[in-house]
Amino acid sequence: MAYEYSRTIKQIHQLVEDGIAPGVSYAIFDGQHEISEVFGNAQVVPTIEQLQAGMQYDVASLTKVIGTTTVIMHMVQAGKLSVEDSVQAYLPEFGDSRVKIRHLLTHTSGIEGYIPNRDDLDATHLHQALLSLTTSKNFGQQVKYADIGLIYLGWIIEKFYQQPVQQVITTEVLGPLKMMGSSFSPLKENCVPTQMHPTRGLIRGVVHDPKAYTLGAHCGSAGLFSTLTDVVSFAHQMIDSNLNGLLTDSTRELLQVDQTPMAGFHGRTFGWRLLQDRNDQHNILYHTGYTGTWLTIDLVTNQAFVFLSNRVHPNDNNSVYLPRRDQIISTYLDEKC
Repeated sequence: MAYEYSRTIKQIHQLVEDGIAPGVSYAIFDGQHEISEVFGNAQVVPTIEQLQAGMQYDVASLTKVIGTTTVIMHMVQAGKLSVEDSVQAYLPEFGDSRVKIRHLLTHTSGIEGYIPNRDDLDATHLHQALLSLTTSKNFGQQVKYADIGLIYLGWIIEKFYQQPVQQVITTEVLGPLKMMGSSFSPLKENCVPTQMHPTRGLIRGVVHDPKAYTLGAHCGSAGLFSTLTDVVSFAHQMIDSNLNGLLTDSTRELLQVDQTPMAGFHGRTFGWRLLQDRNDQHNILYHTGYTGTWLTIDLVTNQAFVFLSNRVHPNDNNSVYLPRRDQIISTYLDEKC
């Protein structure tokens, strides 16, 4: 198997050798056959610290799919809500009755707007400001990836559970899936640092994303810290319904359907982006995180690719990373066939 993914692995190592990421933890599995490595540094400033197996990463937007999307889809299959429900039914402060749960899940809501001094607001005022955003002319016509939809979904989850969304994710996802290395409040010393921030200093063990930092436990778009072992376990449990009772086979099948079949665009299902298998063109679940993480899950072939890094360390001025990430994913898709 190592030979089969030799080009992918070479490109991952080159990422660290070229200084685009301080270190990397990754795993590629085909069924029960797995390649995994942990190498490089966890930290390069103010001192160099070697990356260790079992360290927790700020997985950023992987929170959206591991946590919030999983809870929402579990609620949908349980009949607690429908993807056709109006967002306004649960968040009456929001001003557009046309927007449905499905629009939030597929990033087609068209919700946008500028919030002055956003990162200086406290949680209450940021909450109000986010709910006051308006819907653009692109409503239902264009996919525009943003945090706002998953933040709203987190608040909808809170309406049902009467708990902060991050607590719900902990009890409804992390617990049942036995993701014991995952937490929204990790021990600082076990975490891989992210940015050396101009005002926050070295961010370690605290969420990097500014909106999540302000909203705290009420943010469903970011905030989760997890280990390579746990994200691999999540991928296995997404594939095999016999490993947990969280999502049914019919829900997994639904997640493989393109929910955005609009002109000029292919590719989002509920919560996830879709890639296409190079062999028979079936859909593969895919999501990334700003801090330097990604996850692909092929529910058809029992294959997954978990990649964790802190490419925003020591700073997030790292435009080289994105094309290199896309290159690695493309190479992986070639080699997995």
